Amino acid sequence: MNFEAAVQKMFEMLGNSKIMALATSKNDHVFVRNVSCVFYDNKIYFKTDKNFRKTKQLLENPQVAICWDGIQVEGIAVNKGLVVEEEGRRFEQAYRKYLWGSYNAYSHEDSEILIEITPKFVEIWDQDSNKRGFQTFLDFDKQSVEVVYYDEKA
Repeated sequence: MNFEAAVQKMFEMLGNSKIMALATSKNDHVFVRNVSCVFYDNKIYFKTDKNFRKTKQLLENPQVAICWDGIQVEGIAVNKGLVVEEEGRRFEQAYRKYLWGSYNAYSHEDSEILIEITPKFVEIWDQDSNKRGFQTFLDFDKQSVEVVYYDEKA
């Protein structure tokens, strides 16, 4: 499998939206919490209040990790500004469509910012047709993909 196909498979596994666990770190203290994510342009997007602790942490240290099920993404978080100011409002439309409950309960136009995570390294746990576990590693800087079986027993 080449790199582009592996990236496409990863985003197909994630689908349109997921509740993912986001890890941030500040002064060697790690924090984890769930965020509601949507995916487009091979990136991960979520919104958060600009005044929240997690926002201050990731703006100070943009290196984050985010995971769902067997997919863990290490990446760089960037504040894209207010959700309502995104050109084309793609996030807002997808968030409304796929995460209506959160959209309806937590939309505050004056303080909600859009965070974009650009993947740098991804680890995916999966199984083949024989139920043998393997990991797929995607290195976005090197544009490489490696598949490693967990247990090489036949």
